[in-house]
Amino acid sequence: MKRHYVSTYIMVAVVLSLTAPLTANVSFEPVFNPHMTASPTSEKIYIDGDLSDPGWRLATRADQFHERNPGELLEPPVRTEVYVTYDKDNFYVAFVCHDNPDELRATMCQRDQFYNDDCVCLLLDTYSEGAWAYEFFVNPYGIQKDKLWSSVAGEDESFDLIWQSSAMTTDSGYQVEMAIPFSSLRFPGKSEHNWKIDFWRSRPRESFYQYSWAAYTRDEHCWTCQWGSIDGIRQVNSGHGLELLSTLVANQSGNLNDKYDPNSGFSNSDVLGEFSLAGKYNISSNMSAEVTYNPDFSQIEADAAQIDVNTTFALFFPERRPFFQEGADLFRTMFNSFYTRTINDPKFAGKLIGRSDKTSYAFVSAFDENSPYTIPLREGTITLNSGNSFVNILRAFHSVGSNSHIGFFASDRRYEQDGSGTIGAFDMDLRLTKNIGIEGQYILSHSKEPDDTLETSDFDDMTFDNGNHTVAFDGESYYGTAMVSHIHFQNRNIYAQIGYNQISPTYRTQTGYDPINSHRTGSAFTGYTFFPQKSIITRHGPSFNFFRRWEFDGPIRLTNYNVEYNASLRMFQTNVGMGYERGSEVWLGQQFEDLYNLRFWTRSRLSSRLAYSFFARYGHGVARYDMDIGQETSFDLSLYFKPTDRIIIEPGIEFAQSKDIETDTEFYRGYIFRSRLQYQANRQISVRLVTQYNDFRDRWDIDPLLTYRINSFTVFYFGSTYDYDNLEDEIDNKKGWHMSSRQFFMKIQYLLHV
Repeated sequence: MKRHYVSTYIMVAVVLSLTAPLTANVSFEPVFNPHMTASPTSEKIYIDGDLSDPGWRLATRADQFHERNPGELLEPPVRTEVYVTYDKDNFYVAFVCHDNPDELRATMCQRDQFYNDDCVCLLLDTYSEGAWAYEFFVNPYGIQKDKLWSSVAGEDESFDLIWQSSAMTTDSGYQVEMAIPFSSLRFPGKSEHNWKIDFWRSRPRESFYQYSWAAYTRDEHCWTCQWGSIDGIRQVNSGHGLELLSTLVANQSGNLNDKYDPNSGFSNSDVLGEFSLAGKYNISSNMSAEVTYNPDFSQIEADAAQIDVNTTFALFFPERRPFFQEGADLFRTMFNSFYTRTINDPKFAGKLIGRSDKTSYAFVSAFDENSPYTIPLREGTITLNSGNSFVNILRAFHSVGSNSHIGFFASDRRYEQDGSGTIGAFDMDLRLTKNIGIEGQYILSHSKEPDDTLETSDFDDMTFDNGNHTVAFDGESYYGTAMVSHIHFQNRNIYAQIGYNQISPTYRTQTGYDPINSHRTGSAFTGYTFFPQKSIITRHGPSFNFFRRWEFDGPIRLTNYNVEYNASLRMFQTNVGMGYERGSEVWLGQQFEDLYNLRFWTRSRLSSRLAYSFFARYGHGVARYDMDIGQETSFDLSLYFKPTDRIIIEPGIEFAQSKDIETDTEFYRGYIFRSRLQYQANRQISVRLVTQYNDFRDRWDIDPLLTYRINSFTVFYFGSTYDYDNLEDEIDNKKGWHMSSRQFFMKIQYLLHV
């Protein structure tokens, strides 16, 4: 990294030392639930990593950081200082991280894409309820990463906000400046605010060291309950006004006239373009409305291929579309009741998000022009395209006590031709004691099938619910139920959970992801973690899991016993583990006994430039399409190579094989290779190349992309996709690689504040 020497730094450090209280470093004492009072500034602060701006002179100072990982409540070997202030527009935070600058690990990359870098983090719960919180990360290059944490679903890495950051390397470490606009945050409409807050610093070396301002104990499983607090923030408001997000997408595609004949000729389509416009209005500090016409739901990077050769259920892919980012924490439930990718190709969509006192709510409405219809069955999933539909989603939850909530969820999908799917749900997450919690979700569904047997002619002979209903679209109407509940215990060393869930044969959701139904499932898990001191091992311990699934009306369908041992080592941030699983399964009415697998995994970061992850599995499992027991072997190997701070190469391979135990006849065998090469010229410009080979389909995919990004939402993309298939030439009867399809695309997206 390039080292910057700032002559004013020593002077600023002296000034800050005189204007903020210093803690005498006579004896180290971690502080639980620390508190600070913010002071406003009327002076200008430039976000450039240089702390010599006069706006920092009266900033509130926080230090006395402690090591929270891998050690607990220890004094860190390096010092960290944080300064906080604000004005009418922004909340400002600065970190001064003392260290040897030659040992810093940092990556020049796109926002959200650095991992295992030196970095700092601001954690902010603006409602002080422990239900959800913002996370802001910055590395020594000033690259941003932001997440939204919720008590229901954990961290959402797809979340993006507009904010500023910059960093500077000094001769004594590095320093970071952040400016978080109040217009980007949601908080109560009060004259003075009291927020939960914490400051973290990550320092990856032989171990992944983490230091924090607030002291944490492993006896307490509530994360946000252990944060500090900040008050003194007065007379600020979340921004009002209008935001306009305009997008222009253009593409031109080409395909072989006959996808099986390389001599059939290649036809190129006309250049197609679409314009979309979204408007977002911040009604108040805790309510916003968003309306969009012809929303751009295009993806820039194709989903990574998944091995599906031995599954009969629909696959799950992550959501990357901007429209669903704000409020994503509200829609998360234990059952994935709102899988946003079921809103596939909307002509228009609208959204209302509100948070007031302890209650949060969200509403989404859309007209979808390419609507999926999902039929979950006991041993598989059928997905059809049913044309246009109207979708409405309502979600609300209310915080009760500390880090607890109760909630309500409802969704309705009305297909334009015929048919509908509606669900209503109640959920809860209650912290009963310091170490015990209970969570659950309880759902009632109503389905009205379309009356169009031609669309389901391939499934005329299929029934469900013990023959009471047909899979065919014959206009049937029925109710269904689903429920899930867990009770868990956690302290310093022990984690234990008992869970139960069930889904009736007639339960369906046309807005969620529940690919399997007609079962009752019980599970129990317990694990014990050791934290040895002054050892090469930082933590280790065994765990045991029992899992049993019944048919909804009685007989056992699946039983699993699983034991694992996992250890984290102090050298190379290494994690290693092994597991053994044994059980039985009934599949399509046939009993399969003596199923088992042995698993081994390890991952390490050998240096700041090289890391790997490896998982291997061997055993006997059900070959579902062959109705036999197969000897299964699979592995997954991924590498991370960073030859310079601006270049990242990430190759990986997944392999899976199953063969007859008696004859060695292969049921299936293949692999998927994927490589991602990224070059970052500066914080705005990057070039990316994804190459993927799917051996199961004998296809190469090559996807180059050029990106110019100003912020999370103002961006320009230009790229292409190339698909190559190994096709047989009927003239010389030889196979060869031929381009079967190709697409050029361009996307311009601009965010305007009015």
